[in-house]
Amino acid sequence: MMPPAALADFDAIILGAGAAGMMCALVAGGRGRRVLLLDHADQAGAKILISGGGRCNFTNEHTTPDRFLSGNPRFCTSALQRYTAQDFIALVRKHRIPFHEKTLGQLFCDGSARAIVAMLLAECAAAGVDLRLRHRVTGLSRADGFRVETDQGEFTAPVLVLATGGLSIPKMGATSFAHDAARRFGLPLTDIRPGLVPLTFAGAELALMQPLSGVALPVVATAGRQAFPEAMLFTHRGLSGPAVLQASSLWESGTPLKIDMLPGIDAYAVLRDRKRSRPRAEARTVLAELLPARLAQALAAAHLSAGSMANLPDRTLRDLATLLNDWRPTPVGSEGYAKAEVTLGGVDTRALSSKTMQANAVPGLFVIGEAADVTGWLGGYNFQWAWSSGWCAGQAV
Repeated sequence: MMPPAALADFDAIILGAGAAGMMCALVAGGRGRRVLLLDHADQAGAKILISGGGRCNFTNEHTTPDRFLSGNPRFCTSALQRYTAQDFIALVRKHRIPFHEKTLGQLFCDGSARAIVAMLLAECAAAGVDLRLRHRVTGLSRADGFRVETDQGEFTAPVLVLATGGLSIPKMGATSFAHDAARRFGLPLTDIRPGLVPLTFAGAELALMQPLSGVALPVVATAGRQAFPEAMLFTHRGLSGPAVLQASSLWESGTPLKIDMLPGIDAYAVLRDRKRSRPRAEARTVLAELLPARLAQALAAAHLSAGSMANLPDRTLRDLATLLNDWRPTPVGSEGYAKAEVTLGGVDTRALSSKTMQANAVPGLFVIGEAADVTGWLGGYNFQWAWSSGWCAGQAV
């Protein structure tokens, strides 16, 4: 039997030295807790290092609960209010890390994402956190507290924090560990699938998209009731880009997306105007003034007869305008966890305290970050959830 909590090796063991795990560790350590932070990887913050093209989109100035998806939508409110984007920005400023807003409230480092990892590691070191990398967990058990068995020894503590993330980007070491551990301790899981992920197509839709691979344009992509005005990118398998990644998290299998390829422009009004003002202009020439050339050529070839604008009936122009303002392609799937930025779903948050992230039925067990069923929009929101949930748990362990 494991020794009593008073004789345990540590006050808290945190599994996962990513964004949420390091935040939890530095907060708990700063409160005087003896914290062990374990990770199977050979470096901390691996996903932080590749985020934002290596510049780390570390938060978003417009972080609000309505920009997070969960089966329990109000769950994230408390954490996001208790540790805000401005709180994390203050930490970044404390470490004199230069940053900038790219767009839509998204904050990036001016330099490398390594500055954020170095900041978190420095804070952990100052708080006395015992960080141990290259430790693969081989067993978990609970009696009077928690026992963690690894390939380099066993550790005990009255508190265990699951911060090992989800299934996205397996090449970076992502596994189902958090989900498996949650099941072991009796915590329920929601449906789990890739989020913020490129979507794939088939048939005639894919035949249109493949030759356009690499073409990007500003659109408004809508899935469900949410519209996302950002860029869309054609790929050899379908559609990607920020607008489509955003929509993918709300997309339901078997349903079409709604894509406005000329946001803010009444396509039918413009086409009719061009027919009157420039009747001799080639239809594809007019389209190329509105869209990237390759896309204009592909749409003209597929939907317009050769000739001038004057020869196109208004009915044809209306059909083309509908395609431009209200395209409804139907994905057949996604590119999966290998290309997904996040994992949708996770530990059902109805089983957790929204204030502390502790499991209601398993005292001493905490679930933070991507392991829980809270998924933010693209653009720094998921990092802010990591900071906020990690901070709340760190205040409670």
